Amino acid sequence: MALVGILTAIDSIKSSLNKQFSLMGSNSFAIESKSNEIHRGDRHERNVNFAYISYEQSQEFKKRFAFPAIVAVSTNVTGMATVKYKSIKTNPNINVWGVDENDIYTSGKIINAGRNFNSDDLRLNKHTVIIGSEVAKSLFKNKENPLDKVISIGEGKYKIIGVLKEKGASMGGWDRICLLPLTNVRQYFSLPDRTYRINVMPINSQLLDISISEAEGLFRTIRRLKIQDQDDFDIQKSDALVEMVIKNTRIVSMAATIIGIITLFGAAIGLMNIMLVSVTERTAEIGIRKALGAKTKTIKQQFLFESILIGQLGGVVGIILGILIGNIISMVVGGGFIMPWDWILTGVILCFVVGVVAGYVPATKAASVDPIISLRYE
Repeated sequence: MALVGILTAIDSIKSSLNKQFSLMGSNSFAIESKSNEIHRGDRHERNVNFAYISYEQSQEFKKRFAFPAIVAVSTNVTGMATVKYKSIKTNPNINVWGVDENDIYTSGKIINAGRNFNSDDLRLNKHTVIIGSEVAKSLFKNKENPLDKVISIGEGKYKIIGVLKEKGASMGGWDRICLLPLTNVRQYFSLPDRTYRINVMPINSQLLDISISEAEGLFRTIRRLKIQDQDDFDIQKSDALVEMVIKNTRIVSMAATIIGIITLFGAAIGLMNIMLVSVTERTAEIGIRKALGAKTKTIKQQFLFESILIGQLGGVVGIILGILIGNIISMVVGGGFIMPWDWILTGVILCFVVGVVAGYVPATKAASVDPIISLRYE
């Protein structure tokens, strides 16, 4: 139960993460400002604002990138905003981003109600906003329609034009987000060192690597880098994040497997004790069987079979409970039902091995009992 339950839950969470990240656009990549890592003795500093990508550079790239792809430009405003509607306000944990009209497509966001930004929103620096589902639930109780309502973000008033579809807890703060027109952010949240993020999604996913090469060459030109210069920007593929998460879940899987093996070791000791007690209690029965002609091999097989049967019965119950527990956890985190056939087969084999190992010593002890002593045991 412990082994199958934990590993089923992990497989369910992994499946949910893969599904969620596929919605982000697994065939996309982002051009970001390069981080600068500095080592000073025992100190390790990381300056994430090294080599800023300016608004002008991002817009020049968007205009000049001729590859068949969707290009979006965005910038992070803050991750600790408080959003207000009348007397109601959220916790100070709302992510605010400035985005253009293409961000919805390249980031895999889905508008559940309302509309996306249009050219007028960006050209006129309009005070419009698209909010996440959690923001909508926090501000608008009793199923009140949030569209066309005016909310406060910082010192500004913004009219809600869209509500994003819920992504779930596994996607972190995606539901606690407010999207503002990129031009509005430049005007009302201006910073001298603000950096911009360029997200690119090729129309044909098979041309991802080629489009990355094209984008790198173009952006080097825009940044006026010489041939011998290293890139002063990073290119992050969206599936790199998936690989990082899967790598972390592998570590958790290994830890869960170790826990399961320890549990099985304890179960083997318990089963061995049960069988040893059974041998002692059935000494007279063993003596009668031997007196009637039962061979030592037959007695040994009988007790070994009983041990394996007990192990398999316990294994079946444990597998059923493990699947139920694992999928309950999966439902809590927003995953779907999963039937872990690999772990079921593994559980059956492990229970068989445990039955053999735990039953061998009691079976050997039972087979070596003297029939004369056994007959007068009681």
